[in-house]
This record gives sequence, structure tokens and C-alpha cells, in this order.
Amino acid sequence: MRRYELMLLFRPDLEDDKLQSAVEKVTRAIVNAGGALTKVSPWGKRRMAYEIQHFREASYFLLHFDIAPSAIREIERGLLISEEILRHLVTVLEERGQGQGDEDVDVEAVEPAQLVAERTLEPATERDEQVAEVETGDVAAADVETGDLESDANVAVDAATEETGESVEAVEAGTPSTRRADS
Repeated sequence: MRRYELMLLFRPDLEDDKLQSAVEKVTRAIVNAGGALTKVSPWGKRRMAYEIQHFREASYFLLHFDIAPSAIREIERGLLISEEILRHLVTVLEERGQGQGDEDVDVEAVEPAQLVAERTLEPATERDEQVAEVETGDVAAADVETGDLESDANVAVDAATEETGESVEAVEAGTPSTRRADS
């Protein structure tokens, strides 16, 4: 059995006794289908967001009940036939304990070394390792002098010349080259 919530909008021109009998008819249908009512809340008359069947107001009722999912279709069919009900909405109420995935893990059961190993990210490429060395100051002076590490400016200039086909001097100066693509 699942827990459901049913919002009912009744015609505002129904008298109180007819409104109560319409609500009882819906609750009887739920109980006859094997359900158990948990809560019936009358919300009173409220203004609707838009007009339905030439009515601007409706009498709202909220019902909570438990029932087998196979019986919902039959209950909704009865709600659609009723002339007293302007609109209805049936929703499934899920319990908070389900689907929490990460919160169910017992952190104390996992060894600290294993947690550290999972969180450590290794650089994906050689370039990332070099950048990490520069940021931490672990770069040897010989690497800088020999030019083993490229600067970001050189990489940007090389990428621009590959994409546009312009000369390095034109890219560095910021002016387009006079070379034409069709020549």
C-alpha cells in the first residue's frame, strides 16, 4: 500500500449538505477500493487562479489515504464522472527515508586512508603536473632555464596561429595578416 494525497475542487454553488455528501461519496469510494483514510482537511472556499466552468471560486478539500496503486485508476474514473468536482489531483507521498543514498553511509566504518585515497585527484596530463609544480614552487631552475615549461602566453599564441593561419607576428601585434585564405 502507498500513501496518496488527493486535492479536490468542488463547485462553489453547492450547499453544505450536498458538499458533505460529495466528500463522503469520495471517501466511501476510497474505503470500498481497500484504502484507509488518514486525514480529511476542508480548506474552505478559495479563489482559483483561472476560471473553470465559469466559476472563479471553488471549495477545496485535501485527503490523505493509503491504498494499493492498482485501485487509483478506478477512483480517478469516479472523480472524472462526478459533476460536483471541478478538478482533482492525486499525488504519491514519498517517505523521507527513501532515496537518501549518501546519508546512509556509515563514515566510521570506512577507514580514513580509504577516504583520503578516494578524494585525491591525480593530474590527468603531463601539462597539469607541470602547472601543479609551478603553483607549488617545486619546479627546478634548470626546467625554467631550458624552457621545458611553456608559458600560457606562448600556448595562447600557438593556438591562435593554428586556428586562424595568421603569422605569429600578426597575432602578437593584434593586427590581421594580409595573407588571404583563397591564395
